Amino acid sequence: VGDIVEVQADETFPCDLILLSSCTVDGTCYVTTASLDGESNCKTHYAVRDTTELRTVESIDNLRAAIECEQPQPDLYKFVGRINIYSNSLEAVARSLGPENLLLKGATLKNTKKIYGVAVYTGMETKMALNYQGKSQKRSAVEKSINAFLIVYLFILLTKAAICTTLKYVWQSTPHNDEPWYNQKTQKERETWKVLKMFTDFLSFMVLFNFIIPVSMYVTVEMQKFLGSFFISWDNDFYDEEINEGALVNTSDLNEELGQVDYVFTDKTGTLTENSMEFIECCIDGHKYKGVAQETDGLSQTDGPLPYLDRADKSREELFLRALYGFTFVGVQNGYMRVENQRKEIEEYELLHTLNFDAVRRRMSVIVKTHSGDILLFCKGADSAVFPRVQNHEIELIKVHVEHNAMEGYRTLCVAFKEISPDDYERVNRQLIEAKMALQDREEKMEKVFDEIETDMHLIGATAVEDKLQDQAAETIEALHAAGLKVWVLTGDKMETAKSTCYACRLFQTNTELLELTTKTIEESERKEDRLHELLTEYRKKLLREFPKSTRSLKKAWTEHQEYGLIIDGSTLSLILNSSQDSGSNNYKSIFLQICMKCTAVLCCRMAPLQKAQIVRMVKNLKGSPITLSIGDGANDVSMILESHVGIGIKGKEGRQASRNSDYSVPKFKHLKKLLLAHGHLYYVRIAHLVQYFFYKNLCFILPQFLYQFFCGFSQQ
Repeated sequence: VGDIVEVQADETFPCDLILLSSCTVDGTCYVTTASLDGESNCKTHYAVRDTTELRTVESIDNLRAAIECEQPQPDLYKFVGRINIYSNSLEAVARSLGPENLLLKGATLKNTKKIYGVAVYTGMETKMALNYQGKSQKRSAVEKSINAFLIVYLFILLTKAAICTTLKYVWQSTPHNDEPWYNQKTQKERETWKVLKMFTDFLSFMVLFNFIIPVSMYVTVEMQKFLGSFFISWDNDFYDEEINEGALVNTSDLNEELGQVDYVFTDKTGTLTENSMEFIECCIDGHKYKGVAQETDGLSQTDGPLPYLDRADKSREELFLRALYGFTFVGVQNGYMRVENQRKEIEEYELLHTLNFDAVRRRMSVIVKTHSGDILLFCKGADSAVFPRVQNHEIELIKVHVEHNAMEGYRTLCVAFKEISPDDYERVNRQLIEAKMALQDREEKMEKVFDEIETDMHLIGATAVEDKLQDQAAETIEALHAAGLKVWVLTGDKMETAKSTCYACRLFQTNTELLELTTKTIEESERKEDRLHELLTEYRKKLLREFPKSTRSLKKAWTEHQEYGLIIDGSTLSLILNSSQDSGSNNYKSIFLQICMKCTAVLCCRMAPLQKAQIVRMVKNLKGSPITLSIGDGANDVSMILESHVGIGIKGKEGRQASRNSDYSVPKFKHLKKLLLAHGHLYYVRIAHLVQYFFYKNLCFILPQFLYQFFCGFSQQ
């Protein structure tokens, strides 16, 4: 640790490095992390601002600095540290370090001739080494059943040995019944303590009958699972030409579990949909525009540093820029973002601070400085995150269009801005610098500062983009329903957009009556808990009247009577899970689950990643322990993928974190149909026959031995 490392183009980083400088003027370099997370696209990393000029060995050798960083941890996308650079002055210059400055061991340098870096994590402390620690082992229901059967067979073994030992001494107690002549005991053996003799005989019978325990079955079953997993990888029906990949099996322990799934939990964006955004329209000051030049370029300013011409970090911004006819994103030069306006003039914006998007905040904000010296805050995000932070009289102009676009199934994005005075910026800048220097809770401290400044903003407008349904997604859901599986959609999108997608993929039918447990329905009353209890009780009574109790009659009722679907959002789910423990509300969770069990489909919208895992955990713990399966494509789906019995990752456009943490990985949602209904069914049938054969075979071997003891004087022969 602390050594300076020089890495040439196309070489692999030998340890985790902090980028000091590169051959480029701005200190950037490009790396591929395919060996770490499976992503083959180039990622941009940035050198420390004060060391970008150090491009020779002599200048690097004269550098005096100290690096403070967090303890090694396996998350590839998180890093917190700071570097103190000592120059001629006595006081050190401190700069923050983040994941954009960290080059990971195993990654490869691309499109950059040479870089210099300093080692911070080496050996088993690198993120690559820490990620070798596998995720928690999952055990299939069949494996648990085998262990239960083994206990039964062990009891049979002990019983047989005890019966034979007892009958032997009962038989020998009668006159003239002794050991046969070829098994006569010596005088010393006859004088042995009788209890010890009985114990020795009991062990002898245990050895005689021990073949009833199928020890070799475990080896055979594991071999069958291992060889059987290749049939998934070799299946050409799972091959996708777009990504030039097929299915991937990360574990062979759950092959038969695929054929026993009861509940399927699926993400929406990138799983049911293509995650390929097509710009539809934008709304500014209450007016809709489609492909028409506008006077605002606020959204283009919210991007982070971008290395390529006409290429943005987020697909939505890129689509919006294309829609703004006459405005072109040129690139980043010396820390300034350059946009060409309608008059072919270059406008420059200095990017001062950035707070990236996350699933909890549901928004992203930047602070920029214009060429005229004005300091502006731009914020983009979901309407539920932006509307509470803008002036109230501006919301109504945009809200109608946002709700209409959501009802049409389009994904919406709201944009707002705020002008910051020099005094306010000086205070905010000081707080942000302090937050960036923190080694503990850096992100939380930055969020707190942005939360304080993200108030009383002006709403610029909103965009609508279409995220088309994946090929054969509707047919796959229909097939899963026909096979008796229940499909739940867990998404972070707003309710209207998610509901439209559920109708498109036939999760909800046109005759399905929807039961809503959302913020909109709960806020009709002053006391939310009372209103929630009222709705839960009303829905439960309605479903109990409609459906009989038995499962068989329930399936018949779904076909002959009214179908019901449930819609719940994240805030209402939190109210159910965190309700007070008084007598009127401590059974919210139980009533909610009863309602879910009676519905043909469930839609959970505005879900945080941990809430998705909570939903899966609740269903897992139901009576009967139903088998659950989760499928998703993004990092926000990892928690529910790890929580469920079987986790499926989609090799999508949001990275490979879901694929890396899953048990099985497939290119498209449609492949789930064959994976469960064909491979899963066959795996279960095969292993069931194999296990039954082993138990039957071993029992057949031992039963004649047991019966023979009645004819050989229980001599253990």
